Amino acid sequence: MRVPKPLSLVLLAALAAIGLATPASAAVGKYVALGDSYSSGLGAGSYGSSGSCKRSANAYPQLWANAHGPSAFAFVACSGAVTQDVLNSQVGAITADTALVTVSIGGNDAGFANVMTECNLSSDSACVSRNQTAQNFARTTLPTRLDNVYRAIRDRAPSAKVVVLGYPRIYKTGGSCVVGLSETKRAAINQSADVLSTVTAGRAAAFGFSYVDARTSFSGHEICASGARWLNSITWPVEESYHPNVAGQASGYYTALRAVTG
Repeated sequence: MRVPKPLSLVLLAALAAIGLATPASAAVGKYVALGDSYSSGLGAGSYGSSGSCKRSANAYPQLWANAHGPSAFAFVACSGAVTQDVLNSQVGAITADTALVTVSIGGNDAGFANVMTECNLSSDSACVSRNQTAQNFARTTLPTRLDNVYRAIRDRAPSAKVVVLGYPRIYKTGGSCVVGLSETKRAAINQSADVLSTVTAGRAAAFGFSYVDARTSFSGHEICASGARWLNSITWPVEESYHPNVAGQASGYYTALRAVTG
């Protein structure tokens, strides 16, 4: 049955409003999603056949591709990735027709998985010390590693829009949790997130890339916050702990990404 044109427009607008139709601002070219577990969607389930990379159907790159309909979509982010992995096995997905690149990387280089293990198993002082080591790495060694990744992205896609997504604070200090890590540990972990964000934002700006500060987009939804939690606490499987859940990927990351891409 032929739908009259005015009704077609109404239906299209309604579908676009709920993310089921491609909006007018859709990317013309290819979208390439690089990065680590925060980009692959570890913690949000529905990993399909992605194996150890844990690429979730609920991850923000997939949500963006579903809603915007790029001409091609390369979802190559992989759980556990460090900067060298991006250079070795991910940036090759960027081709001349790439219009958008997203990336989150650097947390594994600085050893934040080990930070969380140390803080869960050791004393306050050991946790603080391990965070200080990670923060020193982020300030002194990570900038060069990020530069190498960002330069490779720009070299392969001189005209693409590049969006660097940061990491959220894990905890709301002074929040509603009455058990779990001490406030000293929570504060040290959050300070590491702050240092990592400052370093990453600075290097992204140096290359003219957009930066999404996940500390802002996840604010009020951290572990121990009074709002709905967008991050897993200790969970099973353990590797999904301290990663965004389905709501975190959708409301924390995807919403923030849309704000800078349309």
